[in-house]
Amino acid sequence: MASDPPVAVYDACVLYPFHLRNILIQCAFDGLVEARWTDDIHDEWIRNLAANTQGLSIERLEATRDRMNAVLPEAAVADHRPLIADLTLPDPDDRHVLAAAIAGKASIIVTWNLKDFPARNLVAHDVTSKSPDDFLTDLHAAFPEALISSVRSAKHNLRRTIPSVEAFIDVLQQGGLKKFSGVLRRNITGLK
Repeated sequence: MASDPPVAVYDACVLYPFHLRNILIQCAFDGLVEARWTDDIHDEWIRNLAANTQGLSIERLEATRDRMNAVLPEAAVADHRPLIADLTLPDPDDRHVLAAAIAGKASIIVTWNLKDFPARNLVAHDVTSKSPDDFLTDLHAAFPEALISSVRSAKHNLRRTIPSVEAFIDVLQQGGLKKFSGVLRRNITGLK
């Protein structure tokens, strides 16, 4: 467990990709970050992933959500909805994520959709937005050994396919984690 871990809302778009979700949840489980999410965020990633993946049932994704909530019960933010109406973002449908950050006392929104969370709309709430690539790279800078250990555990979580470390990093790079993949390649022996 890291001392003074950041508190971060995981937007639906970072929970959608399996390998990224696996790493982000493992980092939270290991105490490198205090994760936050809402039922609305869960509903969004589950709905989109089920719609875009043939043969993947909502029930299976709901079981994943239930496991996430079971291992990280403090991550669930339930009192965010009254805040939504007073918030301003380029896309009004994203206000619930900022509301979750405020209610969950998070300082970071981890999202691929940075343009939807501009600094000018977040600064008054002491919140910033970061891509998962920057977020994980920053976590490594703050907690290098612990972060590599978390990624190693995330890789060992894989049961259906057990990729080599190199293949695992390749998948993360293809998923947009370009800087973080470089960090992992420099620390490849620690991932085995």
